[in-house]
Amino acid sequence: MNGRGFTLIEVVVTLAIIGLLASMAAPLGETLVRRGKEQELRASLYQLRDAIDAYKRAADAGRIEKSATASGYPPSLQVLVDGVRDVRSAKGARLYFLRRIPRDPFADARREPDEQWGLRSYASPASDPREGEDVFDVYSLARGKGLNGIAYREW
Repeated sequence: MNGRGFTLIEVVVTLAIIGLLASMAAPLGETLVRRGKEQELRASLYQLRDAIDAYKRAADAGRIEKSATASGYPPSLQVLVDGVRDVRSAKGARLYFLRRIPRDPFADARREPDEQWGLRSYASPASDPREGEDVFDVYSLARGKGLNGIAYREW
């Protein structure tokens, strides 16, 4: 009688090889997901910082009304989306710096985007960022370090 099928040893060896390949692929998959989130975090930080800088340039150019003692940085992230009146426009046009506040990919998705970021005022040092009257910089509130070994808060 000629048996057509697999022996128990062949099945066990095949399952062992599949298990080994799966155990090697799982960490790689996690690293790819994390790298994607880190790229999204970099892009979000770039967008926010670029908008803050554009607001400051507009304030320094006299296009945004500010007091003599103000730093020229936006008072909040929401101002970048809501826009401000262009004082040089006779028609009362508004200047907009962001379409929406980007999300921090490592933050709790149930929080509003403007609550996901740490804010640093112009008056606070980089080593001890604190909120204040304006938004000079933003940083991630996520704990942990990136694949590059630098804490997310320091990006």
